[in-house]
Amino acid sequence: MENESSVTPTGGDGDADFLALHARREDLELELTRAEQRRQFGTDPDEVAKAAEDERALLAELDAVMTLIRGAEYQRMPGARRW
Repeated sequence: MENESSVTPTGGDGDADFLALHARREDLELELTRAEQRRQFGTDPDEVAKAAEDERALLAELDAVMTLIRGAEYQRMPGARRW
């Protein structure tokens, strides 16, 4: 798949961290899908409640990871400001 964004790969040490963030995002999205399915299709009320709690926690963590990814993507852009 081609890079469709204006983000330029740096080839530096930050690549491993950048790729690790995306791997964590993928893991969270999979866990989130499973929690959502448990919540929607569960038959045990306790399990459904637990799945809803898991879903909320995973969404919060996914939001944090996405924020880190957005920051990392910005830093990888040519001429990005470092503060």
